[in-house]
Amino acid sequence: MIDQVVGQDRSVELIKKAAAQKRNVLLVGLPGTGKSMLAQAMAEILPVGKLNDVLIYPNPEDSNNPKVRVLKAGEGRRVLQKQRLEAQKTEDNSRLLGMLLPLGWFLFSFIVWFMGWVPDVVYAAMIVLGGFILVGFALGTQMRSRETAKTPKLLINNATKKIAPFFEATGARSGSLLGDVRHDPLQSGGLGTPAHLRVEPGMIHRASGGVLFLDEIATLSEKAQQELLTAMQDKKYSITGQSELSSGAMTRTEPVPCDFVLVAAGNYEDLKKVHPALRSRIRGYGYEIYMNVDMPDTEANRKMIVQFIAQEVKKDGKIPHFSSKAAEQIVLEAKRRAGRKNKLTLKLRDLGGLLRAAGDIAIEKNHKLVQADDIYQAKFAARTLEQQMTDKILEMKKDYDVYLTHGSAIGRVNGLAVLTEGSAGLVLPIEAEVAPAASRSEGKLIATGKLGEIAKEAVQNVSALIKMLSGKDISKHDLHIQFLQTYEGVEGDSASVSVATAVISALEQVPVNQGLAMTGSLSVRGEVLPVGGITSKVQAAIKAGFTEVILPKANLQDVVLSKGDLSKIKIIPVISLKDVLQQAFIPSKKKARLLTSLAKIIKISPSLSKPASKATA
Repeated sequence: MIDQVVGQDRSVELIKKAAAQKRNVLLVGLPGTGKSMLAQAMAEILPVGKLNDVLIYPNPEDSNNPKVRVLKAGEGRRVLQKQRLEAQKTEDNSRLLGMLLPLGWFLFSFIVWFMGWVPDVVYAAMIVLGGFILVGFALGTQMRSRETAKTPKLLINNATKKIAPFFEATGARSGSLLGDVRHDPLQSGGLGTPAHLRVEPGMIHRASGGVLFLDEIATLSEKAQQELLTAMQDKKYSITGQSELSSGAMTRTEPVPCDFVLVAAGNYEDLKKVHPALRSRIRGYGYEIYMNVDMPDTEANRKMIVQFIAQEVKKDGKIPHFSSKAAEQIVLEAKRRAGRKNKLTLKLRDLGGLLRAAGDIAIEKNHKLVQADDIYQAKFAARTLEQQMTDKILEMKKDYDVYLTHGSAIGRVNGLAVLTEGSAGLVLPIEAEVAPAASRSEGKLIATGKLGEIAKEAVQNVSALIKMLSGKDISKHDLHIQFLQTYEGVEGDSASVSVATAVISALEQVPVNQGLAMTGSLSVRGEVLPVGGITSKVQAAIKAGFTEVILPKANLQDVVLSKGDLSKIKIIPVISLKDVLQQAFIPSKKKARLLTSLAKIIKISPSLSKPASKATA
């Protein structure tokens, strides 16, 4: 399995080292990058050490403190069978005696009465006494059956294990993770189940000698993390009832071995929820690994994507293999989803969803191999919820002219944004208006549209830039900036170029070409900086009907589109606000004067002014 991991060369190297030395590992990264696969691969290559069976016995001195016995793997079952046979033999002998003795007494009573040796009254008394003997033996048999329940319980059975145990405890509650004692309401009069038979091992005990995998480690409660840390330190952990309201809370076993290797996984943002001592334990006795989200777009790595396709087809078992043309389309999709130039995505779980959707379509069409056209249809069928939502939003905004795709307007700009992780592009109409200040002291910047913290800060930076660039005294004016119908909210700084263009248009009364959309982050010096989700934004502009799109020059090679999509839109790379206004403003004398003044103020780094490469098709 370790050879099936794609694009995580450094992680694979460290996992091999960790497996050889039995070190703990913390895997950090986005979902779908191969964390669980690495954990399973580690269990596969982990040296199989001395695996043990664990038997749990009743404690005659304290029934609530069962005793633990550790044996070699395979010995536990033999010991248990031997003791069960002995207990069964004892029970059978007792039952036989309980049947023969009363029967013999009745026969003896009948003979002495029949011979006339005893009167009828004595015979009747003897029969009654025989009944008491029969009842006594019956009750005794029941009590002895309780004695047979004192045979041990096989808590951990590793007799058939050929490789190191692997247990995934993701989302496990405290009882299933740490072990528990089942509740028994019949605890009086000796009618209840003995405590040692109610003990259940946790995954920390089952994984002893192998790997315990905990995905989303941050979701584990702080108490459970502390108990897990104790188990890792002591390599043994007593089992007790996890609920204080249960009869199992009275029971606590002797320590049970739990010498496991922990492989924990999660997102970087959630690490603050991980107990510091637990993370220190992992770091001090193992490795922390940050998972790659992409890999270089090389010939070797493209072959790795093709290998991934074959692995997924085999793993699924229900879809056909892919033709070479279809495989090329998947490689192109991996490049597009990477969102960076010369990179291939390693969010392979999402890519696997596209593979299965394409395979289903191929089966529906009775194709022996998945074809390139099946990939095209699958991309539409397997759209994410966010992509489906943005399509509906674009359709609604277009129907009601929330944004314009032709003509010109003052103070109005069509920005571009993305939802979630950049997979769904969205048109973000922005309007700006300048009005007399409501306050006598100074003007205010008023931005509406459910803005997040980063978006608010970006608007503030744009305000500072406009004050520097504008020759007008805007201290006596209020700047109103509205993000139209942004019910889903706005976060990030990729709309700062659009905001600056809208405000300058409103200040200078210069119309903006509505046939183009734009995106880009703006520095306080007027430089246009790269942003994320660039391909999704350009695709949204194409769907909305725009003919031109302005984007940062640094993002140009991040655009990965089909030749058909590239022919539908003109991509304009820019490096400064002056370039943006040059392309966005309708030609006029005001525009010429404004650009002349901007050229004197904005100074661009020489590295940013290099010729731009073309977008990828």
